[in-house]
Amino acid sequence: MTKILLVEDDSLIVSNLTEFLSSEGFFVKSASGQKGALEILEREKFDIVLLDISLSDGNGFAVCSAIKENYSLPVIFLTASGDEYSTVTGFNLGADDYISKPFRPRELVMRIKNILRLTGNIGTVIKIENLEVDTEKGIALKNGKDLYLSALEYRLLLVFLNNRGSVLSRAYLLEAIWDIAGEFVNDNTLTVYIKRLREKIESDPQNPEIIKTIRGLGYKVEL
Repeated sequence: MTKILLVEDDSLIVSNLTEFLSSEGFFVKSASGQKGALEILEREKFDIVLLDISLSDGNGFAVCSAIKENYSLPVIFLTASGDEYSTVTGFNLGADDYISKPFRPRELVMRIKNILRLTGNIGTVIKIENLEVDTEKGIALKNGKDLYLSALEYRLLLVFLNNRGSVLSRAYLLEAIWDIAGEFVNDNTLTVYIKRLREKIESDPQNPEIIKTIRGLGYKVEL
């Protein structure tokens, strides 16, 4: 069961969101402030953190910074502070997503599941031909040897693997990976990273069998 730490000081939101997420199959534990959240994280393991900015003590930005410094945990800001400054600050601190209140509960569930897939926090091993990706350990192996993928290469590979059978446009790929690079990823950069990724995972990068180009549409992994 996926474990969520909800850091929120509004008791009504905590109650309603806990009830809804529990009905969707998640385990939810909550903290109302910065101190309580960090103390819980020291004692227990979680798969993802939902985080408000305004807390009973401290603030969500400080919590996010501490999480990203000390834990390998995805963070989704869930806050009424939807202004540009707050959003940019959140992403600069390493947040994986930023959702403004009010939000649609089922959209939140989809975003949680998407972030868990993209960050590999749903532990599983994915195998394609001689390629093996262990999302729990965050590594990719070819013929049993570590490929030493960069953070962006690994994120890009997960996007492809989690969308097997679907044609992914370059616009979709750009949107999916830009934040992990720490700056906006442009079209030329995407081309470079796809080339690098193919060089590491394909037996013949000039004639790729895993990440195939669909002319005029994008790319597709169909194995």
